[in-house]
Amino acid sequence: MPGRSVDNNVPGLFTIRMQLDTVLRLESIVKRFGNFTALRGIDLDIHEGEFLTIVGPSGSGKTTLIRLLVGIDEPTEGRIWLRDRRIEKVPANLRPTCMVFQSLALFPHRTVGENIEFSLKIRGENPNRRKERALELLDLLHLPRSFYEKRIHQCSGGEAQRVALARALAFDPEILFFDEPLSALDFRLRKKLEKELKDLHERTGKTFVYITHSLEEAMVMSDRIAIMREGALEQIDVADEIYVHPRTGFVAEFMGEVNLFDVERTASGGLHGRGVEIHINGADAGIDLELSKGEHGTLMVRPESVRFLSPGQTADLIVRGILRADYALGSRIQYRVESAGGSELTVEKLREDRFTGGIGDEVILGFDIENAHLIRES
Repeated sequence: MPGRSVDNNVPGLFTIRMQLDTVLRLESIVKRFGNFTALRGIDLDIHEGEFLTIVGPSGSGKTTLIRLLVGIDEPTEGRIWLRDRRIEKVPANLRPTCMVFQSLALFPHRTVGENIEFSLKIRGENPNRRKERALELLDLLHLPRSFYEKRIHQCSGGEAQRVALARALAFDPEILFFDEPLSALDFRLRKKLEKELKDLHERTGKTFVYITHSLEEAMVMSDRIAIMREGALEQIDVADEIYVHPRTGFVAEFMGEVNLFDVERTASGGLHGRGVEIHINGADAGIDLELSKGEHGTLMVRPESVRFLSPGQTADLIVRGILRADYALGSRIQYRVESAGGSELTVEKLREDRFTGGIGDEVILGFDIENAHLIRES
């Protein structure tokens, strides 16, 4: 399993680093299709034994990137290293990798056993050894051994997904790639298989590289998450670090509901006697931020860090507004508040801590600077 350590060199900031060797390295990868540049200078180290998830909106370059990693396509520029060997021009069938596709690509009229054994048969493995390995993999994927004779078209979606995983593992790849394999499944089954994939990764110790548009999948399963935008990597880190300390406004918003405030430091009479004042749109600020004079930035506050204030209660930042809507989210309640300045804020509370007022009420929201994160403009 990945080793982790805390970086104490930056006050107030924890950074978890993977203590692993690099198995796959991308250097300055560019991919063009005619005049369109799909990937723009990708640099990425994939660590041995980690579960890395590449996530981003449609058109961000996720699928293009994984096709290069598997060997289906070649980069226009750049190098791909498998340890100390360059492989960017090595075709997919000669790489020690395997892909689990969204469509699964199983043989529908063959048995489960025949599907799992396919790569072993191509290699010329003994039939008895093939069957033995297939049964071992059925055990590993929590499928009954009786499934060995079952036809693929008789399997449910979750069962077929497990068979596809077993077939990939039968190939015994060093790295498994996954191209949104759970996206076609219903919500409940998808949640179950997310946990099973994470458990499978721990049991096998193999390197998993997974692409998805679902942030929730990435958060549940991954050791690290790489967020893509318009053909470039926006941020690569562990889930907690990306959630708490996003480097850009795009990452902050991509990681879920978030409140963003434009901030600027301007010369004035001074706040706290320091000769400068922070101006924050839509909020009363009683704080100092580490911004240079005239510098702009974005202050991010997660909905769960915002609270409703009663008369006389204080906070570092206070926003006045009108409660416009509330939404039941199972164990949580989410509130939408329109501020006096016209912007919208989101508040999230546990059901037992729900706001006792009603829609249309005037409310006062507050949050403290220790729960906010400053994103500097580049």
